[in-house]
Amino acid sequence: MSLPQQPSRRAVLRATAAVAAVAGAPGLTGTAHAAPGTAAARADVGVSADPFPLSAVALLAGPFQRNESRTHAYLKFLDPDRLLHTFRRNVGLASGATPCGGWESPTTELRGHSTGHVLSALAQAHTSTGDTAFKTKSDYLVAGLAACQDRAAAAGFNTGYLSAFPESFIDRVEARQQVWAPYYTLHKILAGLLDAHQLTGSAQALTVLTRKAAWVAWRNGRLTQAQRQAMLGTEFGGMNEVLANLYQLTGDPLHLTAARYFDHAQVFDPLAAGRDALSGFHANTQIPKALGAIREYHATGETRYRDIARNFWNFVVGAHTYAIGGNSNGEYFKNPGRIASELSDSTCECCNTHNMLKLTRQLFRTEPGRPELFDFHEKALYNHLLGAQNPDSAHGHHSYYVPLRAGGQRTFSNDYQDFTCCHGTGMETNTKHRDSIYFHGGETLWVNLFIPSTLTWPGRGITVRQDTGFPDTASTKLTITGSGRVDLRLRVPAWATGARLRLNGAPVAATPGGYARIDRTWASGDTVELTLPMALTRESAPDDPAAQVVKHGPIVLAGGYGTTNLTALPTLQPGTLAPTGTPLEYTATASTGRVTLLPFYRTHRQRYTVYWRV
Repeated sequence: MSLPQQPSRRAVLRATAAVAAVAGAPGLTGTAHAAPGTAAARADVGVSADPFPLSAVALLAGPFQRNESRTHAYLKFLDPDRLLHTFRRNVGLASGATPCGGWESPTTELRGHSTGHVLSALAQAHTSTGDTAFKTKSDYLVAGLAACQDRAAAAGFNTGYLSAFPESFIDRVEARQQVWAPYYTLHKILAGLLDAHQLTGSAQALTVLTRKAAWVAWRNGRLTQAQRQAMLGTEFGGMNEVLANLYQLTGDPLHLTAARYFDHAQVFDPLAAGRDALSGFHANTQIPKALGAIREYHATGETRYRDIARNFWNFVVGAHTYAIGGNSNGEYFKNPGRIASELSDSTCECCNTHNMLKLTRQLFRTEPGRPELFDFHEKALYNHLLGAQNPDSAHGHHSYYVPLRAGGQRTFSNDYQDFTCCHGTGMETNTKHRDSIYFHGGETLWVNLFIPSTLTWPGRGITVRQDTGFPDTASTKLTITGSGRVDLRLRVPAWATGARLRLNGAPVAATPGGYARIDRTWASGDTVELTLPMALTRESAPDDPAAQVVKHGPIVLAGGYGTTNLTALPTLQPGTLAPTGTPLEYTATASTGRVTLLPFYRTHRQRYTVYWRV
C-alpha cells in the first residue's frame, strides 16, 4: 500500500542528523535509567530529584530479587526469531521460526507489542547486571527490526514504517474503522528502541527509532486537528511520552510536535480544569496519557501539563483505587468512590499499576516533598505487583487481572501462548525494582522504599547498604561506607505511628507522613536505624463502610480459602484476630469458620478474599 505523499527527504535527513548528534551517548535521566556521565540534548524543566542508574543499585536477598531472577531467566530463554517472525513476514522476509501464540499470533491485530516490552526488559536487565547475554539478544532484535524497516518501501509501506502488521491498520484507525490499537503497539516498539539505545548504547536502535518517529510525525501531520482528535479515541499507549522523551534526547523539535499530536483534549481539558471525568474511560488508555503529560511538562515547562498529570494522579489514587493499590474493573474507571460495588474477577489490571508507578516516579522527580507519592508507591508495589508474578514459575509468568471478588484466584501467563499486555509490563516491572528505592538531587539522598539493597553513589565514593526484612520485620538499617556531606531524607510512612529513628544509636526526630532529615558529613561505619511500628488496622470501602480490608502496617492481608469458592463477602469477627507466630499471619473467625489471614502478595495456589463484611 502506498499513500499519495511520502515523508519528506528533509524529515528523514533531520532524523539521521539527530542520530549522529547523540549516537554513542545513551543517557536521559528522565526517561529510563541512564548510565552516569551521559547527557541528553535538553535538560528536563521543573525537576529537583532524579533516580540513580539501575547499575548503581544492587538488590540483596528478598522477594524482589527473586522476582527479578525469574524474569531474567525468562528473557534468556526467549527465542528472538520467534518474536521477529511476524515483523519479517509483514515485509516479505523469510522466517522459519515458530509463530508465537496469544496476542502475538500472526492473526492478532496487536502483534508486535511484546517485542517492545522485551527490548525494554533486556535493556534494564543488562544495565542492572552487566550481563552481556541481555545486550547480545537486544542487539539481535534491533538488527532484525532494522532489516524489516529497510524493507518498508519494497513492502508497499512508507519510509520509516516498522511494525508486525501492515500500514493499512493506520489507515483504519485514522478513518475510525474497526481495528484494535495500532499505535499502542507502535508505542511499545518505540519505547523499547529508546531503552535499547539509552541502556545498552545501541546506535542502531536510535537510527531505527528516529526514522520511525519521523514517520509518526509525517503521518499525523497530514491530518487535521479534528481528524487527530477523533483518532485519539482509540488506545494509543504512551505515544506522547516516548516522543517527548525523544525530543529531550535529540533536541529535534519534530518529535515535540509529534508528541503534541497525541494530546487528547477530551481527557486533558477536564483534568486541566481540576475535574474528575474519568468514569467510563478505559483506564490503561488514560494512565499513559498522564505520564506523557508530565514528560511534556519536563520538556516545555508548560504548567498545564504538570497540572493534568498531578490532578490525574490525585483523582485515581483518591477515588478510583482499591486497597491493594490497583484500579479499574473490567479495565474501566467507574464513578469516583465505587469500590465495594466493583469487586469481580477482572479488577486491577496489572498494566494500570505498572504505569501508575511510572507516573508516581515522574511526579516525585517534580515534587520530591510529597510523601504521599511513595506511600502510594509502596502500597501498590507490595499489595498488587509483587504478588502478580507466579512464584512457582521459573520464568516469572505474570497475572493480567488480580481478582478482588470473594473467592477470586490469580491466574498467570505462560512462555509463548499468552503475551498479553500485562505479560509485557510484568517483564518490565520485574527488571526495574531497583529504580525507585533511592533518588538524589545535588547532595540530597532520598530513601523511599525499604528494600534490601546496596547503593553505590556514582562519583561520590559513598555506598549505602540497606539491611531489612521488611515487611516481615518492622525496621530497616542503613550503613554508610565512605565519607562526605549528604543531606539524607528517609521516608517515614504515614502508617508508622510511633516510628523511631536513630543515628549511631542516638535518637533523631521522625514524624510519620514525611521525610526525616539528617544533614551531615558522614563517615564510614555510620548507621541509621528506623523502627516502623506496624499496627493491625482495617480500611473501609468508600461506598460501603461495612466492606473492609485488614492490614498489617501497609500490607493487605487476605483470607486463604484453598479450593473453596465463595459467592459473597464472608463476615469477619475482628475481635478474634490472633497472630499465628509466623510474621504477618493471623487466624480469625468468619462466617465461613476459622480462617488464616496472610499477606495478599503471598496468597498463591488458592482462592481468597481481600474484602470482608464487618
